[in-house]
Amino acid sequence: MSTLKDVAEKAGVTVTTVSRVLNNRGYISEATRKKVYRVMKEMDYQPNELARSLSKNKANIIGVIVPSVMHPYFCEVVNYLEFYASRAGYKLMLCNSNHQKDKEYEYIKMLKSNKVSGIILSSRTENIENFLPVNLPVILFERDTSNRISSISCDNYSGGEMAARHLVACGCKNLIHISGIQNILMPADARKDAFVRVCEDNQIPYKVFSTEETQFLSLDYEEALEQIILSNPDVDGIFASSDVIAAGIIRVCSKNKIRIPEDIKLVGFDDIKLASLTTPKITTIHQPIEQMCACAIDILIRQIDDGFLPSKTVLPIFLFKREST
Repeated sequence: MSTLKDVAEKAGVTVTTVSRVLNNRGYISEATRKKVYRVMKEMDYQPNELARSLSKNKANIIGVIVPSVMHPYFCEVVNYLEFYASRAGYKLMLCNSNHQKDKEYEYIKMLKSNKVSGIILSSRTENIENFLPVNLPVILFERDTSNRISSISCDNYSGGEMAARHLVACGCKNLIHISGIQNILMPADARKDAFVRVCEDNQIPYKVFSTEETQFLSLDYEEALEQIILSNPDVDGIFASSDVIAAGIIRVCSKNKIRIPEDIKLVGFDDIKLASLTTPKITTIHQPIEQMCACAIDILIRQIDDGFLPSKTVLPIFLFKREST
C-alpha cells in the first residue's frame, strides 16, 4: 500500500508539500498540485481520513442521521446531500436511526468521536439539543425540535392549504386526510392544520386519519388504507401526507375497483420520483428536496467556517398537477 512518503518521492517533492496539497493549505503552484494528484492516482494512494482528522482536530466529513434509509423520501435526501457535500469537498457518514431515540444518541456520540465537521439531523426526539456536542454545527432537516438549533424545511402549511383547495376546486364534497405519525410532533403536522382550516372555511365535510410509526418504517400502509377507504364510501377526495401513502391508496383503489380520478381524486406530498411512476401519476405538492439539501450543506459549511447561525429556513412549495386529479 502506497504511503505519503512514496507519493512525495515519486512526485519529487517533500512530504510536507503533499500534505499541504491534501489539506489545501498554504501556497502550492497549480503545476505542483496537478503533479501530486497525478502521482496519487497512478499509485492508487488513498489518504487516511482518520489520521488527517486527528491532525486537524476535525475531518472533512458531515454526519447525516435519518430515520429510515429505506424510505424513498430519505433516499432522495441522502442522494442530494452527498452530491452537494462532495461538491464542497466533504464526504458523508450516514447513520440510520430507525426512529429509535437511543440509536440517535449512539450515532451522535460516534460522530463526535470521529471528529466530523458537522451533523445534518432528521430527528423527532424532543430536547435533542441536550445530547448534541457543544460547538458542533448542526442542522435539523424537516424537523423543528429546538429554537436553539438551525433548521431547514419546506412550507408545510402552504402545502396542506394548496392540496385542500385543489381538491375543493376539483369539485370534491367529502374529503379525507391521511396524516403523519400520531403522537410525534413534526413540521409536517402543519399540512393537516391547513387542510382542516380550508375544509372548515368551505364547509366541506372531512375526516383526518393518522398513521403509525411501524407503517412508516415498513412502508406497508395497505391494510389500514383499505379499511379507511371502504369504511368511507362517500369520500371523493383524499389528501395523503406523502407520495408513498398516495401510492398505497392507488393500489387499494385499484384492488377494489375504485377509479382515480373518476371516483376519488388524490393529492400527495413530496413529489419524489415515485409520484410520476404510478398509474395514474400522482398530483402532489412539490417539496424542493434538492434545494433544501443544497441549502442545508451551504448553511452547515458557513457554520463550520464562520459560526454563521440562522434560526430557521423555510423554502416555498407548489402543486404539481398530474393524472390523479
